[in-house]
Amino acid sequence: MTTPKKLFIKTYGCQMNVYDSERMVEALGGEGYVETKTADDADMILLNTCHIREKAAEKVYSELGRLKPLKALNPDLKIGVAGCVAQAEGEEIMRRQPAVDLVVGPQSYHRLPQMEAKVRKGETALDTDFPEEDKFEHLKSRPQTKRAPAAFLTVQEGCDKFCAFCVVPYTRGAEVSRPATRVLDEARALVDRGVHEVTLLGQNVNAYHGAGPKGDMTLAALVRELAKIDGLDRIRYTTSHPNDMEDDLIAAHGEVEALMPYLHLPVQSGSDHILKRMNRSHTAESYLRLIERIRAVRPDILMSGDFIVGFPEESDADFEATMDLVREVRYGYAYSFRYSTRPGTPAAERALIPDDVANDRLQRLQALITQHQKEIQQSMVGRELSVLVEKSGRNPGQMLGKSEYLHAVHIDDAQAQIGDIVPVKIVKSMTNSLTARQIS
Repeated sequence: MTTPKKLFIKTYGCQMNVYDSERMVEALGGEGYVETKTADDADMILLNTCHIREKAAEKVYSELGRLKPLKALNPDLKIGVAGCVAQAEGEEIMRRQPAVDLVVGPQSYHRLPQMEAKVRKGETALDTDFPEEDKFEHLKSRPQTKRAPAAFLTVQEGCDKFCAFCVVPYTRGAEVSRPATRVLDEARALVDRGVHEVTLLGQNVNAYHGAGPKGDMTLAALVRELAKIDGLDRIRYTTSHPNDMEDDLIAAHGEVEALMPYLHLPVQSGSDHILKRMNRSHTAESYLRLIERIRAVRPDILMSGDFIVGFPEESDADFEATMDLVREVRYGYAYSFRYSTRPGTPAAERALIPDDVANDRLQRLQALITQHQKEIQQSMVGRELSVLVEKSGRNPGQMLGKSEYLHAVHIDDAQAQIGDIVPVKIVKSMTNSLTARQIS
């Protein structure tokens, strides 16, 4: 009997990278690999990288430097770099770190078996093309094994918006939507494996227009079809662009019971001047009116957002406009970052504002967001929510899951199994989670 080879994948960044890592494990599973949780005993190590934040490439090179000694201990070890840093850096990775055997961009993961065979012969393998064939439809089907009750499902990739700060169009390519039939088939397969909730993924997911039996389907139409799958109880999607929130998708939030009352809708800034400089193609006012329309059909929806502070030319007035927008929306969750230069993007050539100013603004914004988050979580105390149980908690008899609003909820003295969706009453609010008791 052949001894399985061990594959270690370290995943950085977004949910799509998590999904991609799962598919890479499956692609290499056909070549005799099984996943291991430690790099020390691996036969192949893959770093699935993210290029969004500042100095992303340098962090990857530092990690490669830490991994290099493992090759001295195991000369047969193969090291690969995947993801957006691989796409952006290409053969430069191999030049700077000769210990790397394989570099593969996000659009070429279906070619990993051929690349693996090449490196096993002592050669190097590089593939950062944007091939015409769809990588998702060439990867092996997921094995029919039991899995966690919530799963990611990529339906769209790439972005055509070209925001001035963003590398995604250069690393993930133009917008591509998976055929609806393939998405529905994968969703059914996930349900067969015990999944009750799927999060539909895309860099600009609400731009989805996938081929269906009667022509292209919008994201709203796809959501409605997914909601018909018996056993698929919860549907979410991320990440969205305000310009692609079409009427049918807004309506779905009020009409499709399985579509959860949570929406991640990044705005980046509350200043029209900065939004224009970012090439966001919407205004603060149009964004606020959009949220009004969404809340009109689903009043309890919890909003989430992204913000960049310290963008070139951001004045005190621009920043205060962002603070005003946050006060008006009151986000349940929000992710805020100080602007970092991304080489190759239009904003990279612009002068930065002083570090101390940017840092102060970020702290003030995060304090306001945290205040709202705490107030919203506190408002949940006494309410009855629905929780998808995902795993055991730290304490005996405790289970941990997610509410319909994506809150982490600890259920004490739970009478539930993983995968159950149970009614609970919230009894306590903490910084990043809620405590509940199960309702009989």
